[in-house]
Amino acid sequence: MSTDTCRERTVNSMALTDREFGQFQSWLYQAAGINLSPAKKALVAGRLFKRLKHYELDSYGEYFSLIMSGQRSDELQVALDLLTTNETYFFREPKHFDFLRDHVLPHATPGKTFRLWSAASSSGEEPYSLAMTLAESLGTTPWEVIGSDISTQVLAKARSGHYPMERARNLPHSLLVKYCLKGTGSQQGTLLIDRALRNRVNFIQVNLNDTLPELGEFDVIFLRNVMIYFDQPTKSKVVARLIPRLKRGGYFIVSHSESLNGVSDALKLVAPSIYRKP
Repeated sequence: MSTDTCRERTVNSMALTDREFGQFQSWLYQAAGINLSPAKKALVAGRLFKRLKHYELDSYGEYFSLIMSGQRSDELQVALDLLTTNETYFFREPKHFDFLRDHVLPHATPGKTFRLWSAASSSGEEPYSLAMTLAESLGTTPWEVIGSDISTQVLAKARSGHYPMERARNLPHSLLVKYCLKGTGSQQGTLLIDRALRNRVNFIQVNLNDTLPELGEFDVIFLRNVMIYFDQPTKSKVVARLIPRLKRGGYFIVSHSESLNGVSDALKLVAPSIYRKP
């Protein structure tokens, strides 16, 4: 019998039942506000399978009991990381960066720190793209970028600033040369964000479905490609938590596939997916 057949039988013998999937669904909704559709069942099984093998468990139900027992809070975070991590890349949805450069930054107050929050920063490509945009446009005006995510795993990756080169397919060559170091030898095919830029981006763990830490007010908040995982009540609560952190006249930017229609009427639409606080 081939190893592939053995592996297939092992996976099949550990199929994620509907009941077990329902347990992970409920927990993830309560913990992170993320609404897992039944279509995500295979993804949940695939991402957690290695953890079952690691603990030599016979079912996903046993793994769920383990993370809920309170004995392994570190494993609870591992499961959360595995189920909330999403792929991203530099300068995703470039029109937002163009809008920032052409319509927002020219009006930044000289001498006053311009503050920007990437509130669903994933592995860091978005906040570093924003940092490059600010560094290029603001001259001597001080600035600060904060990136936050619920996953400690992606935040660690973000802080390292080390990425596969394919993530930079939308990164203008001039910025690649100026702000990134090209990997050689064993690091070939990767890039490292220059330390000077890396030091200007602060990454912190934030659960948008919980009380937010005291971060002060921001000129711009990016909340992109995360609301697609929330139901309508969760979207409304998350946005209501973020709006007080946005300065008057500040901009709130969501992804092109998202909208605040029916979510909040506290912000005014100024361009597709771009809102402003009166």
